[in-house]
Amino acid sequence: MTESLVDLSRLQFAVTALYHFLFVPLTLGMVWILVIMESVFVITGKEIYRDMTRFWGKLFGINFALGVTTGITMEFQFGTNWAYYSHYVGDIFGVPLALEGLMAFFLESTFIGLFFFGWERLSRTKHLMVTILMAVGSNLSALWILIANGWMQDPVGAHFNYQTMRMELSSMWDIFFNPTAQAKFVHTVSAGYVTAAVFVLGVSSWYLLRGRDVAFARRSFRIAAAFGFASALSVVVLGDESGYTVGEAQQTKMAAIEAMWHTEPAPASFTLVASPDQAKRRNDYQIQIPYLMGVIGTRSLTKEIPGIHEIVAKNKHRIENGREAVIALEALRKDPQNAQLKAAFEAHEADLGFGLLLKKYVVDVRKADAALIDKAAWDTIPNVAPMFWSFRVMAGLGFSLIVLFTLALYFSLRNTFQQKRWLLRWAMLWVPAPWIAIELGWVVAEYGRQPWTIYGVLPTHLSVSSLSVGSVVGSLTGFIVFYTGLLIAEVYLMIKYTRMGPSSLGTGRYAGETPLTQPA
Repeated sequence: MTESLVDLSRLQFAVTALYHFLFVPLTLGMVWILVIMESVFVITGKEIYRDMTRFWGKLFGINFALGVTTGITMEFQFGTNWAYYSHYVGDIFGVPLALEGLMAFFLESTFIGLFFFGWERLSRTKHLMVTILMAVGSNLSALWILIANGWMQDPVGAHFNYQTMRMELSSMWDIFFNPTAQAKFVHTVSAGYVTAAVFVLGVSSWYLLRGRDVAFARRSFRIAAAFGFASALSVVVLGDESGYTVGEAQQTKMAAIEAMWHTEPAPASFTLVASPDQAKRRNDYQIQIPYLMGVIGTRSLTKEIPGIHEIVAKNKHRIENGREAVIALEALRKDPQNAQLKAAFEAHEADLGFGLLLKKYVVDVRKADAALIDKAAWDTIPNVAPMFWSFRVMAGLGFSLIVLFTLALYFSLRNTFQQKRWLLRWAMLWVPAPWIAIELGWVVAEYGRQPWTIYGVLPTHLSVSSLSVGSVVGSLTGFIVFYTGLLIAEVYLMIKYTRMGPSSLGTGRYAGETPLTQPA
């Protein structure tokens, strides 16, 4: 399998995933903001909250439609571009995706129709239930997808069948309650909640700065500030949990994120800034905070975090052991009833995936010498610099959002936020921040898993379909053009209806509202 085909197939999936995830977070968070707004309408009977639900719901609907469009093609790529991956783990990976379609996608698709067309046909309480079920469906969809992705990061509840040459499901319970999957889910959806809160906060600030739709914007700002504050704190707490599970399940990723080339005495220092040099396998310079990484990464003062050199040495041993598994497996396939070969394979089976890393360089792993084994061991370490800086920019943006929401909530409680024009401008300028942070988080999670599609089980170079480089280039180009068109359409429609504002609802309640200092 040519390296260019593997790289192009990875790039195509990365492009489609990154585009798709521009739409998903806003959907995950906006739907709960709609639930809050409509709940206030049902409780108070104030029509302005009904208008808020309908207006923000219109923007939610635009985003939802385009998000679904970009998401459908991703699942097809498993069959077109990752055929061996689908064959090898399809029995396991396909289960949560099937449940996502049956349990979540149809639920949210059904109730989103009722949400838009049921205002005059359903009672207030029934329509609120529709909105709640729509929110549950959207978040259930994320749950099952992230369970599937979590299994790729930490493959529990499955075993390899040498007779079928496939991974098979052992325990759906273990897959569902996989700590890696659960941590990814809560962290990801919380990030989506922050994204929606920043969006509502920024748009509301734009109205307030222009003195239009003031009563509407003030209430939207307050809801977004409170929702965003709680969500931003959740992202940090749940992000810490997600980082802890990474340290337990993927030590290579943790070491790359921290640019930790050698194991330090516990508790390890946190590297604030550094200049990682992959070629020299060291940091040219670094600024560290003593003890912090050990406390965060291990939640103890005595447990060590392994460094890259030590991990490579361990993986080198696993590759040598895995080579014996590959040799035994190839012999066992020719003589499946041979008890001696079966015992030899089972003795080394845990490291089979590491032995398969050698297939990138030699067809017959018996021919792999010490130099190739060493090279394959270093392949298990992702490029450190992109991991190191992606994580720090993501974390920096996350903490800046906590500050923004803290100030927004504080001045909301004091009822003075409308006069803080600097705060309103900051909220407007910071609308792209959560999207940037989320995309970088995806890079850390997925790029940091390389060279594996299934961590420790199936190398990426073995997972791709037998396609021509030209066909992948053609489809990649088509996806980029098509998805860029969808993104332009999204931005155009969002800006159009945002500029029209709540006055576009046709209620006539906001037409004459202009003074900046008018109390809500």
